[in-house]
Amino acid sequence: MEDQKEKDQLTGASPLILGISCFYHDSSAALLRGTEIIAAAQEERFTRKKFDKSFPMESILFCLDQAQVNIKDIDLITFYEDPILKWDRIYKTNLTYSRRLNINKLYKWFDSKLRVEDEIYKNLKDYKGKILISQHHLSHAASAFYPSPFNESTIVVLDGIGEWACTSIGKGINNRLELLAEQRFPNSLGFLYSAFTQYLGFKVDSGEYKVMGLAPYGKAIYKEIIKEKLISIHENGVLELNTDYFDFMAGKSMINSKFEDLFGKRKRIKDSVLNNFHFDIAASIQEVTEEIVEKIVQFAVNLAGSRNLVMAGGVSLNCVSNGNLISKGIVDKIWIQPCAGDGGTSLGAALFAAYNFYDLNRNINKNDDQKGSYLGPSFSNEKIEKVLKTFDFKYERYEEKSELIDVITDKIIKGNVIGLFQGRMEYGPRALGARSIIADPRNSSMQEILNLKIKFRESFRPFAPMVLEEKSLDWFENIKQSPYMLLTTKVKDIKMKKLSKELEGFDLLKSDISEIPSVTHVNGSARIQTVNKFQNKYIYEILKNFDLKTGCPILINTSFNIRGEPIVCTPYDALSCFMNTNMDFLVLENFILNKKSQNKQLVREEFLDYLKND
Repeated sequence: MEDQKEKDQLTGASPLILGISCFYHDSSAALLRGTEIIAAAQEERFTRKKFDKSFPMESILFCLDQAQVNIKDIDLITFYEDPILKWDRIYKTNLTYSRRLNINKLYKWFDSKLRVEDEIYKNLKDYKGKILISQHHLSHAASAFYPSPFNESTIVVLDGIGEWACTSIGKGINNRLELLAEQRFPNSLGFLYSAFTQYLGFKVDSGEYKVMGLAPYGKAIYKEIIKEKLISIHENGVLELNTDYFDFMAGKSMINSKFEDLFGKRKRIKDSVLNNFHFDIAASIQEVTEEIVEKIVQFAVNLAGSRNLVMAGGVSLNCVSNGNLISKGIVDKIWIQPCAGDGGTSLGAALFAAYNFYDLNRNINKNDDQKGSYLGPSFSNEKIEKVLKTFDFKYERYEEKSELIDVITDKIIKGNVIGLFQGRMEYGPRALGARSIIADPRNSSMQEILNLKIKFRESFRPFAPMVLEEKSLDWFENIKQSPYMLLTTKVKDIKMKKLSKELEGFDLLKSDISEIPSVTHVNGSARIQTVNKFQNKYIYEILKNFDLKTGCPILINTSFNIRGEPIVCTPYDALSCFMNTNMDFLVLENFILNKKSQNKQLVREEFLDYLKND
């Protein structure tokens, strides 16, 4: 392999580097040519199994196809974490926290996950090259720093657990990064938040954003109890959990009966009624989390010496906490990896190899090198039309997209909900206009319509606005650029309406809180996505046209999927989602479909009760 490295350096060839993440949750693959990101995708999008943890064969095949190469052409494969270090933690924590050592469980883990190199060679039989092993937080850190627009920055990784590390602080300069400090298991901010996620009846590793969305309905009256009984918070952000209240150390439930006794109520049963107690619990853990993150970042900035901040790890998806770092002046600039969770570690592992194994030069892009995170597959009009004809769909085709943009705009103004499928699929959990559902934010009923009739989910869940970048500061405070929907800010006072003081809890949803009520949360906040013509010209032109016709440069943007399913990947996925929801129109590249013109193709029995009668 050293010979290959030297050959590449002598000839000037750009090495092909494949990054892989799998066997925990949210498997993915990413492919670099030199330092350029050619492709990246999560396995769930292809297998349709949410958070799929299996070997990412479909993602790898997509990456190879996108680059028009085969596995024999790959120069180096990198794996996102060190299985030996992880085994060390699993074995020792089982030894420490389990009443009885589960030999069978440990052996199963050892047999299936420790020998990852064997698994890679077994699944990719034609690959004969070297496999480089990274570390979990190093992969996260690389995913955040190297695509960022900063030559120098502070790095913060916040998640549940890597091998041993739960929080890491580092510094990046040019093509090098270094981890300077870490907080180790079991003192995990991610696990603390997930414990409350489970207590509130939501699914761990997927329902944390529901807790964040629920928080504004409540008051943080349990904040001091959390800080007195469950955790100790030091000024440098170091967190110490009182493990008497938790069970995650032994790999069981996140919480135990002592945790429940502390708050005087049992864990909420999934899908049962939410009340003021649940609102207040959510508000309390959200405020505690914000306080901890602020202290960690302040300490990190002082340690690393840069007021540019990059972030990754699952906790970095807490956009409310992220927004505070800007609004409170804790950092000057911030860039967060769009695929901040474990799905992003395949990219980080590949990038770390590019800059540290191959020692490639880094050219700073003033926007970033993430390509808008449009790194997944795209589909030609020819392929789309073939699928439409196979299932006998009725459609119109527009040769000029400018004409279609005008049609889309007019249909949104008339109150229609549109599924939008165009360009390359997004890498990460946020739909950014390639696999999105869009609608009019001025319609006060649209939040309920989308939640109950399209997404089939809880009515309290807020929706995000996409806004023309150049008009962001006309409508929202502090933030001019937020292309990846990872920062929350306040809607400007001039756009707000007076909120009735008599309303509380879910009754707050009845109030038209602003000029854009369907994307304004009950506390006057919004998780914004700014759009410029360089990152997504198509979405930019739709927003421009909508602004021209309405005076509002904003649209609702939510992910194109049904609750519990991954975001759509293929034209077939989009058609299935379209037909099994109450969406009005579907746009697939140059094609537009009217729901009323179809003949119930692809409708699934389990969704019949949700669909309105024609």
